[in-house]
Amino acid sequence: MGRIFEKRKTTIFARNARMAKVFTRIARDIHIAVKSGTPHPETNPALRRALSNARGANMPREKIEAAIKRASGQDQRDYEVLIYEGYAPHGIALMIETATDNPQRTVANVRSIFKDWSGSFGQTGSVSFLFQHMGVFRIAPGSFDPEELELELIDHGLEEMGESTGDNGEKQYVLRSPFHEFGRLQAVIEERKLPLISAESEYVAQTLTNLDEAQAKEVLELVDALEQDDDVQRVFHNLG
Repeated sequence: MGRIFEKRKTTIFARNARMAKVFTRIARDIHIAVKSGTPHPETNPALRRALSNARGANMPREKIEAAIKRASGQDQRDYEVLIYEGYAPHGIALMIETATDNPQRTVANVRSIFKDWSGSFGQTGSVSFLFQHMGVFRIAPGSFDPEELELELIDHGLEEMGESTGDNGEKQYVLRSPFHEFGRLQAVIEERKLPLISAESEYVAQTLTNLDEAQAKEVLELVDALEQDDDVQRVFHNLG
């Protein structure tokens, strides 16, 4: 088991604005999960995943219940998950995951942000070959031996496990599987009652590109601008 390097946080958000964005993203994940399944987490793995992430982000209970209620009721919005691709300055590849009820608005906004921050909006497939779609689980240290756990989970779809740190420097373990193995690995993590922090669908860069500090700042400013758009759920990149 090695160390997994992650450059997850961008730069500039004030904490309150960042948390509000996280809650909005999770609320949309809940909405999509309920609309595509049921409002009952015991029979809806996607909803269980979204609720785990809500708890990991300390999302207030009333916001979680409101998101489920809206999706279960008369809310006619139907969010569509769309992926956009492109390049930031200095050749850094970006994958942008959105959840939108108005694709025309979303693509126009994403295209405009690329232009404003000297990026290049790409066609489908222009950078996706540089990433692998994976299930990514983050768990806290617990009463388990990491190496023994890794060997056990390989039989349940685990491809890679390593140490990393959270946004505040806390130790955590990152578990990755091919996306088609997501449900199988999720099931055993739940069965083992491992201390789950988050469970995400992510586009993981296969190789990273290192830049100097000034160049990296330009890239992260574009990433930050994209993340602040209301329709953008997540931004993935290959900046080292």
